[in-house]
Amino acid sequence: MVSAGSGRGTLAVIGGGVIGLTCALAAADAGWRVRVFDAGPAERASQVAGGMLGSLGEGHPGEDRLLALSVDSVKRWPALVDRLGDPSIVTATDSLFVASTAADAERLDHLARFVWAQQPSAGATLNHVSARDIRAMEPMLGTRLVGGYRAEGEWALDNRRLLTQLRRAGGELGVEYLDTRVATRAELPDDQVVLAAGLGTNALWPAADLYGAKGEVLRLHRTRWSVPPPRHVVRAVVGGRNVYLVPRADGIVVGATQYEPQSGNGTVPEVGGVADLLADAIEVMPGLRTYELVEAGAGLRPCTPDALPIISRVDDRTVIATGHGRNGIVLAPVTADAVVRLLDDAGADAAAGIAAEVGGR
Repeated sequence: MVSAGSGRGTLAVIGGGVIGLTCALAAADAGWRVRVFDAGPAERASQVAGGMLGSLGEGHPGEDRLLALSVDSVKRWPALVDRLGDPSIVTATDSLFVASTAADAERLDHLARFVWAQQPSAGATLNHVSARDIRAMEPMLGTRLVGGYRAEGEWALDNRRLLTQLRRAGGELGVEYLDTRVATRAELPDDQVVLAAGLGTNALWPAADLYGAKGEVLRLHRTRWSVPPPRHVVRAVVGGRNVYLVPRADGIVVGATQYEPQSGNGTVPEVGGVADLLADAIEVMPGLRTYELVEAGAGLRPCTPDALPIISRVDDRTVIATGHGRNGIVLAPVTADAVVRLLDDAGADAAAGIAAEVGGR
């Protein structure tokens, strides 16, 4: 680790979500003097997230390069958690994929075959489990589940605690946090600029080809009468719809990225989406009826047409890091490492290969 202010210059990071904060911390560790411009929680997709490190769970047919990149990034997460010095960020170390019907189980089988074919050594072990196995591992799950898979070594993180600890760690190195929106890069006097503002990147770099996918998240608190939360991340397919249940110290986060917004405010949850989430989650874990619903939120994930993030130098002063879609938390470490290499002239050639691999334009 290099102490902040060792002479690499000044850096402005635009974006206070997980990508911006991870890049800021990595840059400060490398010796940059860093300022982070944060437009507020409502602009952060990572504020409304389950925090799953799903290199296996997020692998989908046709997204081979994204799966490979996710596997690479997941392997870097233990070092980042150690760097932050707070193991309580990790809320689960295994994931359980479950199906409620035979058709849903067939869908999980298809996903498993793709993952096995693409990444036989993905850093997590994916094994088939029966309905009886599921009940043995998680007795509070519903009896109608027909089977699924266990991904041993597939973590989940407390997303909001993670953001807090990234900000704290950066602050200890002298990173300055400015709660303000940047209208144009021209107003910044810094030597280098990193654009990590999610969908807001479009306003600062119009060439960004981004669209928003809406994700809705419910935060449930456990009461003295509630059944215990699951020990695994539970990722279910219920009637063809995805839903996840992620344990937290005080309860469970329930969510899904189900659709693109067609109208209205993309950061406000819709009644239908919340109703579907609750119905599917209770189908998977009936005891959720005893929890308190304390928050319903929605966020827009910044997506690209090819599902790959954009990590690239766009001019001699600007590096862009956006378009991570549903995988912002998963891809934060590999993104930060690539950005720091792009910022360092001596490492620009090495970073070019990473940028090209992850969709650098």
